[in-house]
Amino acid sequence: MQYSIEKPGWIEVVCGPMFAGKTEELIRRVKRMDFAKKKYIIFKPVIDDRYSISEVVSHSQRKVQAINISNSKEMAAYITEDIEAVLIDEVQFFDEAVLEVCRTLANQGLRVICAGLDCDFRGNPFPIVANLLAMAEQITKLTAICVCCGNEATMTQRIINGLPARYQDPTILVGEKESYEPRCRKCHVVRS
Repeated sequence: MQYSIEKPGWIEVVCGPMFAGKTEELIRRVKRMDFAKKKYIIFKPVIDDRYSISEVVSHSQRKVQAINISNSKEMAAYITEDIEAVLIDEVQFFDEAVLEVCRTLANQGLRVICAGLDCDFRGNPFPIVANLLAMAEQITKLTAICVCCGNEATMTQRIINGLPARYQDPTILVGEKESYEPRCRKCHVVRS
């Protein structure tokens, strides 16, 4: 079940603010696995229904098939013996058990690639991503462009007030350009 004979399983994390190209990078890695004829499976959280329920979709509308799940323990039912890599998009939206799932999969010889926001709109680390960063063998930190000054953006600015009724946690609001902007540290404003 190893991805390659020389290298055991490992964890890769692609992180950064919104609009940095995390999903685009995940899809790029999928395309490389396609060329290499590697067997993989992609998961996405049920909460992320922005573009598609059955696909991971970048802001530029590039897409790949994915399995929509509500909690990380559901992944085990889909992982067959021929799978060499497991990819997880929007990992910050999963339950804490995703950490043990990723560790177990990597220990079993699989390549595990997780993409997600490293910080919330207040600039605080998402605990799941912070823990994955500590566990990962490879980290890719992407930046966007600050909409205010044009510098490198490492922060996500929420630009709306209030939350729709379906959201109970004020930190979690799945949205797009109507809700968020990339900002640099200087231009980022923390609102409650």
